[in-house]
Amino acid sequence: MELSDKAEEILESLAAQANPEAAVEICHLPEQGPPEAVEELIAAGLAARQGETLALSEPGRQEAAGILRRHRLAERLLVDVLGVGEELVHQTACRFEHIIRKGIDDRICTLLGHPRFCPHGSPIPPGPCCAENRDSTLRVVAPLSNLSPGTSGRIAYIHTRERGALEKLIAMGALPGAEVEVIQTFPSFLFQVGQTQVAVDRQIADTIYVRVDQPPAAPAGWRRRFRLGRQR
Repeated sequence: MELSDKAEEILESLAAQANPEAAVEICHLPEQGPPEAVEELIAAGLAARQGETLALSEPGRQEAAGILRRHRLAERLLVDVLGVGEELVHQTACRFEHIIRKGIDDRICTLLGHPRFCPHGSPIPPGPCCAENRDSTLRVVAPLSNLSPGTSGRIAYIHTRERGALEKLIAMGALPGAEVEVIQTFPSFLFQVGQTQVAVDRQIADTIYVRVDQPPAAPAGWRRRFRLGRQR
């Protein structure tokens, strides 16, 4: 289903509402949502007019969640990989989300380690790749809990609402931008940050997202298969 950018922006605005199932007054829709974009959504069966309000249908809610997901994944990509400043993130993501299409968003999500929240703390709707917990040797950002011993990189961000855990990490120098190297993953997660070795459990390791500089080497069996493939 190919929608105009303006129709997608209306869907994104509706999806971001506290209750996406509620009808929203048309006059409260984004200014970039002209009447023709509203009619486009109605004609596509994604929304229905109820007097002066607009309500999403079930297909509309699914489509809106996908658009919202692409926007927030774009924000993560811009901040974590491209280093775009906070003042430009939202505006740039608004343009970028229209370029990311279904299927590509799953690849970006896998590349970023299936992030659960955007840089502003809003949840990212999960996709099929999250449910299947797809892995990628090409990922550039991943939770520390998903990394193998010997992997190094820099902390991209930490997402936790537990004040005690955050204070512990800060006290040990585990801050965004700090260089880290994973030492072991069992029985606890042990990593080096600066001159300090930090041991954490899986729950905390899940909250530390690392921008990987040195992905772990491919297994020997994979390398053998690759060489055999090249010889054919």
